[in-house]
Formats: sequence, C-alpha cells, structure tokens
Amino acid sequence: MRNSLRATLFLVSALSASAASAAAEDKKDPDSVNVIIVTAQKRSEAITEVPLSLDVISDERLDNARAGAQDLLFLAARSPSLYAESSSGRIFPRFYIRGLGNTDFDLNANGPVSVVLDEVPLENAILRGFPLFDVDRVEVLRGPQGTLFGRNTPAGVVKIETVKANAANRNFARVSLSRFDTIDAEGAVGGDIGGGFSLRVSGLYQRRDDFVDNTFAGGGERGFEEFRDVAGRVQLGFDRGGRFNANLSVFGRDLSGGSRLFRANIIEPGRGGLVDGFDRFSTAQDATQLLESDTFGAILQTNTQIGDFTLSGVSSYSEVRLDARGDVDGGFGADFAPPSGPGFIPFAAESADNITGHSQRTSELRLSGPVTDDIDVTVGGFYFRERLQIENESFDTLSGGTRNGLAVQDQRTTAYALFGSATVSVIDRLKVTAGLRFSREEKDFTASRLVGPFGAPPLGPVTRSLRDSNLSGDVSLRYDLSDTVNFYARYARGFRAPNVQGRIVFGDAVTVADTETNDSFEAGVKGTFLDGKGRFNATAFYYVTDDQQLTAVGGAGNFNQLLNADHVRGHGFELDLGLDPVERLSLTAGLSLNNTRIDDPTLEVGVCGAACTVLDPINPATGNALIDGNPLPQAPRWIANGTASYTIPLGSGEVFTTADFAYRSNINFFLYESAEFRDRSLFELGARIGYRLNDNGFEISAFGRNILGDTSVLGAIDFNNFAGFVNEPAVYGIELKKLF
Repeated sequence: MRNSLRATLFLVSALSASAASAAAEDKKDPDSVNVIIVTAQKRSEAITEVPLSLDVISDERLDNARAGAQDLLFLAARSPSLYAESSSGRIFPRFYIRGLGNTDFDLNANGPVSVVLDEVPLENAILRGFPLFDVDRVEVLRGPQGTLFGRNTPAGVVKIETVKANAANRNFARVSLSRFDTIDAEGAVGGDIGGGFSLRVSGLYQRRDDFVDNTFAGGGERGFEEFRDVAGRVQLGFDRGGRFNANLSVFGRDLSGGSRLFRANIIEPGRGGLVDGFDRFSTAQDATQLLESDTFGAILQTNTQIGDFTLSGVSSYSEVRLDARGDVDGGFGADFAPPSGPGFIPFAAESADNITGHSQRTSELRLSGPVTDDIDVTVGGFYFRERLQIENESFDTLSGGTRNGLAVQDQRTTAYALFGSATVSVIDRLKVTAGLRFSREEKDFTASRLVGPFGAPPLGPVTRSLRDSNLSGDVSLRYDLSDTVNFYARYARGFRAPNVQGRIVFGDAVTVADTETNDSFEAGVKGTFLDGKGRFNATAFYYVTDDQQLTAVGGAGNFNQLLNADHVRGHGFELDLGLDPVERLSLTAGLSLNNTRIDDPTLEVGVCGAACTVLDPINPATGNALIDGNPLPQAPRWIANGTASYTIPLGSGEVFTTADFAYRSNINFFLYESAEFRDRSLFELGARIGYRLNDNGFEISAFGRNILGDTSVLGAIDFNNFAGFVNEPAVYGIELKKLF
C-alpha cells in the first residue's frame, strides 16, 4: 500500500512539474481559453480555479453517453473515481466516489454520495433516479463536501444543473429510434414573456419494448426489460435589472415497466463470470415483474443583490410513490416442487418494496460576497424534513403469488445546519479557503412485521430514535504557479448521519449504524496549456473513514444488516484532460486509481446461502467471514474514460463524428470475497456520426451504445443461488434534432 501511495504522489508531482514548465512556455492569452464555469462552491468560477478535484460532464459528452434512452446509470465510469449501479432497474441509482458508496437496496438506505438537483439534495433513494433532460451540466465533486453541502457527502456530490428559464432561447427538439423499438424524445421551448418574466417548458418521453423472452412454459410474463418513462418540467423565471432574480421549477415523472431482471444461476460456480452459453435475450421465470413510480416536486431559487453581497434562497418540496415487485430467485419453481430451474432453485423467492408515503422539504438561505478586496465570505443555514413510509412484502409464487409476508417502516427525519466559508487572498498568487459547518439530525423510526413468512410471528412495533450533532469543514490553499497553472492542497472532513435498517420481513433485527466521518487529504495541480487549447486536473488523495457505515446484504440469512467498521482507508489519484489540438478536433480523457481497504480485525459478516467459494478466513464459532483487509464492494480500482469528436465542413453544414468509451476494472459485489460474486471488468464503447446544417440548426445522426456488445455481471443475489443481473446490451439507432 505504501509503495502504491508513493507512486501516486510521484505521478502527480511529475505532472505538476511538467505542467508548470509547459505553461511557462505558453503565450498568456486568457481570451484563447475555453473556460468551463462551475458552481461547486455555490458561486460561479472557472473549473481550473476551484481548489478541489472535480469534473464536468456536459454538451456532446453528456448527450452521447445517454443516447438510446439510458437511465442515470450512464454516468458510471464517465468521470474518474465515479461509479454507479442499481439492483432496482431505472430507479434507485447507487453512486460511488473514490470507492465509497452503499450497496444497500432497501428504500430507506442512503449513501455517502449526495445527488443535488438545482441546489437541492435528493435524499430519497427513488427521488435520486429522476431522469436527466434539458440539463446544462453534471458536476462531479470528489471528496468530502462537509462545509457547503453537509450531511451524507463524505465521498462527494453528483451535482445536476438544469437549463433555467431566461430570455435567451435555447430551444430544441430531438427524437431517436433505436433497437428494441426504443423511442427517446426530448424537447424544450421558452423565452421572454414580458415584464421581466421568462418561461421554459421541457419534457422527456422514453419507451422500450421487452427484449428478453420468457421461456417458462407455465405462463406468467411473456418478456422483460420494457419501460415507459415520461417526465416534464415547467419553469418560470423573473429578472429585472439584475438586483433580483428568481426561478420556480415544477417537475414530475411517471414511470412504468418491469423491475430489475434477476437471472438464476448465470454465474459459474467455483470461478465466477457468466456461465457458458449465457443468453442475454432469454430467461425462464414464474413470478410477477412490476415497476411503477410517480414523482412530483418544486424548487424555488432566488437571488437578491444587497450592495456587494448576494442573498440566495433555495426552497423545495418533493414527493415520490413506488410499487416494485420482482422474481428474486430468478427462475421458476423450486427444487422441492419440480419442475424448477434454470439450475438449482432451493426455494421460490418473490418480493416487493413499495413507498406508500413520502415528502421532503428543504430550505437554504445564504449570504455571500466580498468583505474586503481580499476576503470573500459565504454564510448560511439549511433545513431539511422528510417523512417516509415503506412496505416490504414477500409472496408465495408456488401458490399463485399470494402474499405471505408484510413489514412496514415509518421514518421521520429532521436536520438543520449553520455554515460559513471564507476565501482570503493572503499574498499575490496565494488564496486560502476555510469553512465550518454545524449539523444536527434527529430521526425517529418504527418498523413492524404484520405477516411473517414460513410461520414467523408478527413483530413490533420496534422503534429507534437517532440523535447526533456534527462539526465538518475544510481548509484549502491555491497557489498560482503561473497565469495558467495552479497548485492546490486540501483537507476536508465530511460525515454521514446515523442510519437505521428495519427490513424485518425475514430477519428480526433492526440495526443501527453510528455516524461515520471521513478525513481526506488531497493535493493537485490544474490549469490550461497550449494557449488554452488544453485543460488538465491531476490530484492525489488519501482518506481515512472512521466508523464506516457498511451494509451486509442478503447472505444465507436473507436480510440486511448495518455495521460500523473501525476504519476504511483509501488512496489514489485522478487525472482529467481536455484538449482541442487542432481546429474541429476535441479530445477528453480521464483516469483514476482507487485503492480501498477495510481496517477492522474483528469485523465479520454472513456469507452466501448459495454454495459459493469464500476466499476470506471463516470464524469457526459463527461461520461468518472475517473481512479485515478486503476492498470495499462495488469499488473498481481503475476507471478510465475518453471522448473524441471531429467535424468536417461539407456543403452548407458539417459532418460530425464522436466516439467515447468507459472502462472499470474488477469489482466485488459483497463485503466478503468469493470466487463467484465478482466481475472482472466492463468496457463499453459508443459512437455517433451525423450531418448538421448550420443555417437552420437541423441535424441527423446514427449512434451506437456498447457497440462491442460487452456483457458483464453488475451485481448478484447470494442467498438462494448464483443469480445475477447484467449490463445494457448493444443499442444502435438514428436521431433527428432541431435547434430553434
């Protein structure tokens, strides 16, 4: 570990020295720099001036990656250190940054990566899956964001900024048709409506037919993986003279289709990987597939100029409903009630998770501006309140799908915070930023088992009351090595609030995880080169998470359990590059190394119910695996990505071509290590070619996603058999787009 850490620091030091040398030879022409503006610190800044590791996904890079009706998981491996997966279909994306995330599939779970939409944290698992459309950019903030974003950000933030209502027209319409009868349509229209007001209406429609045939002869679903996803947003903006502006956004979503398709015994026992002869276009199952979700929300953002200061307010309300049901054993029948298959099915497992009630309210008020010519400050407060009601159900598939288990969860959460940050110009070329945040959270939880499967008695109500306060913050410095290159160093502390796990359909335990804290150190160099034609960011980091919240998922006991590990340590580096070497050619590249290690000699977890090959030491007294020294689950060591785009003038327009790839190395699915429950790597390649008319904004293109047809296992279920689920298949289609 020490050698690899030294190698990482050496790499970043070398990049820093070479970049500074190159920059010294550059002509200093700031007008030639293609500046990318971000709001990572809740004010508009050039990305090269922000003293933390971050990336921006926007424009063609964003549009191409989500072509063909991709859901939010398209972000996986699209930025260094960023990964995403889900065992719940087009809802509930689970994000990981620098290896830190949460594999828990319960609807009450949260993770150390916060998803923020237009300055509002989306705390609920399903709310986070709201589809991207009419989006200006996605900012990926790596490392703890404990000052300005607060709770549940010890790994970082995925920050989504939509196109706002204003007088400038950014109107467009696009529609694509692709494989599996997929329709992907998006549009937005708006502009000045008089009196300082502006309006913007945007929407998304996505649909796909089922493309996985059900070969089970006993009836049931005919096919799987279909969906219909409709979302919309209406925004009203106001701006008169710049002293005050406001934007009200009202949005909604209606999703229906099938839940995640689990497939029985697709993982090869003893070695892992897909079994020989795996066919991604067929399966055999006897249970019901259902996924229906509705979302509604509103966000009000205001900015008032008070002298040199800006008073900003953000208030929001949102709610979501969900019905999701799936075949967890991934097959048909059971070994004791033949016929059954594919492979060994020890017992039938069919379950559902529903959100029957939910509401989230947030408010933030902050004041920012210059105190003197050398000091800028931001101070503010934040309030959050959430109500969540969940049903967990199980069904007896062999008896016609009758419900044989029911548990309910009810949770009320209140959180508030006070924060402040200041940036001081100490001397010429040197700026220091420091911030502190006080947070308080109160959570009241009740769980009851009303119907117990397999004769289990009712249980509860079981209550838990969680209370905690926390101080988090950061301090960073930025030194300008030249007019185009700067060095920065940062220490930051983030935290995840206490959590409770009450999924008690099968298990009897309601478990609690205490507050985790992450202390992170990073140093890097960023800037521009070749007269602004190139942009780079290179960062080395090291962190220690104390009382890391982990979730032991599934296993032979078939229940989820929260744990706290003494420590989790991680280190690595991130490299972001952008280059326009010649006219009409644009290139981007990203690379990251993430080494994670659980550091807790006594920590143990239950192992697979399937007869898997456990690689960890086993405690003979409990039969559990000792996981000290293991990497975190769903934490690829290597992530790489890149894009290339080139245009060729032709007639009254131009031919445009793009290509992109995303790669992640091997991952483990669970806290324990086994030969089976892991995936070796994932490599997905995309491409687009089209023609654009310059005079009327019309373009036509053909595209492909995962065009090499990589088939990889993304996750598994370990309590019953060797069930798993795989990535999206190759998709190719045509797209029409019109700007007006």
